Amino acid sequence: MQLLKENILIVDDDVNILELLQRQLQLLNYHIYKAVSVQQALYILKETEIDLLITDIQMPEVDGLELIKYASEHYPKIPKLVITGFPSLDGALNVIKSGATDYLTKPFTKEELKLAVKKSLENKTSVVSIRNTKHTEDLNSEMIGNSPSFKKITHIINRVKDNKATVLVQGESGTGKELVSRAIHYSGKFSREPFIAVNCAAIPENLLEAELFGYTKGAFTGANENRNGFFQASNKGTLFLDEIGNASLAVQAKLLRALQEKEITKVGSQKTEKIDVRIIAATNENLSAMIDKKLFREDLYYRLTVVQIVVPPLRERKDDIKLLVDKFIRKYGIEYKDRLLNISQEALAILERYSWPGNIRELENVIQNAVIMSDRIIDVENLPENLKFKIEFPKNSLKSLAEIEKEYIQKVLFSTNNNKTKAAEILQIDRKTLREKLK
Repeated sequence: MQLLKENILIVDDDVNILELLQRQLQLLNYHIYKAVSVQQALYILKETEIDLLITDIQMPEVDGLELIKYASEHYPKIPKLVITGFPSLDGALNVIKSGATDYLTKPFTKEELKLAVKKSLENKTSVVSIRNTKHTEDLNSEMIGNSPSFKKITHIINRVKDNKATVLVQGESGTGKELVSRAIHYSGKFSREPFIAVNCAAIPENLLEAELFGYTKGAFTGANENRNGFFQASNKGTLFLDEIGNASLAVQAKLLRALQEKEITKVGSQKTEKIDVRIIAATNENLSAMIDKKLFREDLYYRLTVVQIVVPPLRERKDDIKLLVDKFIRKYGIEYKDRLLNISQEALAILERYSWPGNIRELENVIQNAVIMSDRIIDVENLPENLKFKIEFPKNSLKSLAEIEKEYIQKVLFSTNNNKTKAAEILQIDRKTLREKLK
């Protein structure tokens, strides 16, 4: 007995077309799977190893282009052949851009179908194209970008790096607020002095005041010695207060005095100490809204905002994604693989399209994982599923009992490899009834 060749999935809402394609392809010794909807096709793709996807474009609810886009990212190694009865130049270009490997117009001959299938299967082993990127790096090679918003930030940094004006850095979590703060410090004339970073959200509220300003022996239970705080440790340099919105009102009052008078008082002491510290604060909170709710001091807010830097989310600086990807590939390629890796154009396109709710931190984590999971080229299959194209099926369409019965019969036939006797047994009906329902 001759073994069947590759598995081919054909998708068309016209049952007659499906039967015709099945007969013609089976004569060529291919193993055929059929689907009358995109939803059914996704089920087959998930459960079966498919070597070629053949689909019509115009189908109810979800069309074939959506299926092509989905398969291109979730099953990138499967070639896609589109069959349509509505040919046009724009349509052909749109199909190819969506990820199809070939385009066949109805009506077609058996020979044309044979050649198109053969050509598409040969494309399964096509070489992945690579995009090399040039890098624009600034400020100690940590901050990278070419977008207008990035250039605006570097302009402000260059203005404040050599003075000790108080700076407030605002932006969503993961946008690189601490990198901006370090760039201000290390690119200026105070770079040899200390840079101390404090996450106000990570220190319990009752301990934050003591950690910032220091304390004297016996000031509270457990204070067994005199101890300097972060203000003293960063004297002459920069104190970076991250998540400043988490500081209590009592701590805020002492911060205000430190900014106004350039002096602090340790917990448990009456003696003031002069300080020479540049304060850079950062937050992802809306401080104006917190002021309205009496959760943040308005006078402290104005003291902190001598200079404001707003770090935009990554979705608003898409031009910088390519440069950041290259930076992280180099970083983790050398760390994990002892070599440089590349990324395919298809994988990079997905990264540039994604909205990145976790911003640069999320992008770095994705690249870190992709480097580990790939050899020399990061491709679509090395990216997490949540980044890839999704098909949104209509949620409010209730189906009739006949439609549900039809879908279930098709599912049973698929699971039995179209064995009608077995399917009838599972459905607990006779073959004659099953034949009538199939009509």
